[in-house]
Amino acid sequence: MKRLAHISYHFVVVLLSAALALSAPAALSSMAAGMLRVWAYVENEKIFLLALELSTAVILILFINHVRRGWEGRRFARMARSAGLVLATTAKGIFAQRRIRKLKRKLAFARELMIIGSTGCRSFVEPEGELYEALQNCREARIMLLDPSKDGATTRARSIPDPEVTPEVIREQILRSIGFLKGLRLAQKQVRLKLYPELPLLKLAILGDYAFLRHYHTGMNVRQMPEYVFRNEAEQGGLYIPLHRYFCVRWEDAAIPEYDLDTDDLVYRDRLGNEVLRERFRAVPVTVASAPER
Repeated sequence: MKRLAHISYHFVVVLLSAALALSAPAALSSMAAGMLRVWAYVENEKIFLLALELSTAVILILFINHVRRGWEGRRFARMARSAGLVLATTAKGIFAQRRIRKLKRKLAFARELMIIGSTGCRSFVEPEGELYEALQNCREARIMLLDPSKDGATTRARSIPDPEVTPEVIREQILRSIGFLKGLRLAQKQVRLKLYPELPLLKLAILGDYAFLRHYHTGMNVRQMPEYVFRNEAEQGGLYIPLHRYFCVRWEDAAIPEYDLDTDDLVYRDRLGNEVLRERFRAVPVTVASAPER
């Protein structure tokens, strides 16, 4: 039965091909005759002839613009691929942001997670945060946040023209993040935290072969900034390599202490990882309720 159906299919295709081949000359002849009749009427009518010329010019302009935009689009696509850029979204790109959030959840499973941020409160402490599930599912996490007792946190708060954003709010958010990470540590999660003193520059999350990047801008919430996703390309790595290197250099900086989540001490280490100094972390008193991360 299958063989008969196969033969019948080929037989029908041959018949249709023959019918099209036999009817093509008559159809083309009829179309040509119709066009000649139309042209014989139009060529003596100046209005129709002018309309035809204008229509042809418009079609050519649209076609040329389409070809040019396509060429420019391919050129930008090649540049994006060379940089490793696979996705970029604005703060208003709801669907793209949802796609990025799903990508973070998927990539973090049983992988190392590296984060540089300001307070981390909206990113991974709150359940709706974009890195909340990623931090729960990753194999190991290394996180860098602002030191709430240094001038960087205070300057960041004062640079935002929002009366609800104060140094106390920023400090409270950082302390919430520290408490959250301590809870993960008690649950036997491999989590390490460092506190840097200066103004934040990049909001960076690296999961496997992907780097998610935003930058901090004076006077603006970081969530209002566009987000870029870079992938580690096989040949040159694109911008993923320098971003990964940036995190590693910052993490290995001997001037940035590690927060001991077990003892609440700040631990300074040398380049080889040996402990050289340990001091008690001085928590800043908090009197203001939390607000969105800035």
